[in-house]
Amino acid sequence: MNNKNVIIIGASSGIGKELAKVFSEKGFTVGLTARRVELLSQIAKELPGASFVKHMDISNTDEAIKAIEQLIKEMGGVQTIVINAGIGFVNPDLDWEKEKSTIDVNVTGFAAMANVAMKQFIKQGFGHLIGISSISAIRGSSHAPAYSASKAFMSHYLEAMRLKVLKMKIPVTITDIQPGFVDTAMAQGEKFWVASARTAALQIFDAIEKKKSHAYVTKRWRLIAWILKLTPTRYLAKYY
Repeated sequence: MNNKNVIIIGASSGIGKELAKVFSEKGFTVGLTARRVELLSQIAKELPGASFVKHMDISNTDEAIKAIEQLIKEMGGVQTIVINAGIGFVNPDLDWEKEKSTIDVNVTGFAAMANVAMKQFIKQGFGHLIGISSISAIRGSSHAPAYSASKAFMSHYLEAMRLKVLKMKIPVTITDIQPGFVDTAMAQGEKFWVASARTAALQIFDAIEKKKSHAYVTKRWRLIAWILKLTPTRYLAKYY
């Protein structure tokens, strides 16, 4: 198996698209998945190295599981899987359709993809699973309840998988990436410490190469994380 095979789930835009470029520049064969295959096909043409394209909607877990299993076979195996697919809404009015959509993708869809990745890595005895969570995972948000809760689920699920492989004593690395604001469609209108998708992708790749268990992106968001963790709920409610 080529140890420089990577699958990026959610690669059609933003961080996923830039990660695909970075991995390809570093000599990886890249598997690209997303709902919008036409965008993936265009990205594939721009990559300097070999790539595979696969349609995937992780909210449809049965079909998504079949798709990623098929992609792994087509690529002849995989060493690294990045789960970047996700959605989020500012939803102070608690519109249920928005909450449900967020949970379907960020919780159920994420867990399904992580499940396939972990079974593959445990079977082959090595691998690296990366989840793109969020700084929002640290505390609940009154503006985006399902989004912040779903990202907390992701981070805790990744920690559970890390504990699992440590108990099994197999060399599988689990990395939880918690970005702050990145210049993507999901962060429209944000101006505070907004990083370009390219900058975020480069820092994420660096964390992956160093096999970190956790990384904030960009790195200065570590300060915000520290503030969020220490702020009492009654004060947090005024702003968050």
